[in-house]
Amino acid sequence: MNRINKLFNDKPQQILSLYFCAGHPAPDSTADIVRTLAARGIDMVEIGIPFSDPMADGPVIQDAATKALRGGMNLRLLFDQLKDIRRDVEIPLLLMGYLNPIFHYGFEAFCQSCAACGIDGAIIPDLPFRDYLETYKPVADRYGLRLIMLITPETSEERIRLIDRHTDGFIYMVSSAATTGAQKTFDAEKQAYFNRVNGMGLAHPCLIGFGISNRQTLETAQRNAAGAIIGSRFVSLLDQCGAAAPALDRLMEELGR
Repeated sequence: MNRINKLFNDKPQQILSLYFCAGHPAPDSTADIVRTLAARGIDMVEIGIPFSDPMADGPVIQDAATKALRGGMNLRLLFDQLKDIRRDVEIPLLLMGYLNPIFHYGFEAFCQSCAACGIDGAIIPDLPFRDYLETYKPVADRYGLRLIMLITPETSEERIRLIDRHTDGFIYMVSSAATTGAQKTFDAEKQAYFNRVNGMGLAHPCLIGFGISNRQTLETAQRNAAGAIIGSRFVSLLDQCGAAAPALDRLMEELGR
């Protein structure tokens, strides 16, 4: 069973997934960060593929990607750094990045490299759903790679149900149509969106991401989905602390955990 599916089977609620950008805060820090997060009880990790034009990302992740690219990070180096990660890491690992660097690497080669490293899924925010169905999904399925799709408050019920029917693993429930970045609270409009999706009776679990940075937003996300994804706040703390362990300590303190 794919590790993503196993996680949601074994732990249907209170999942915590963290995102960071490969090659940040140091070019060779990626594998150590993954190992630290796994050892400290994080349920799932999303590793960002740095890109020069990350449309859905706010300034914190954009800055991390810029620093990572300047440090020489690319997909080939990332896969080389992760080649032994499954010797001591068992939690689900996903890559999150834009289509351009994946396309240049070659999509089937990307899937092959993911399988060789033990990567369980990929999130490609700018992958059109029709292209996913017709071209990318059949290739990813051959390698056991889950392609995770995003929904937003603007996504229609018809499209959400289509995504639910044709994807596996989980649905990434973006809290707002804005770019990534920390928020202090989720307002009534976002709560209505969460309620609307929860009322649809979807076959697959959702994780809420974008804007989760404190105890209030974490608890709201975990009440309204299978769990939460934290990105910008952790990336910011990595930048400040320079290493995963102190950054995670700070984050857990802010989350009241």
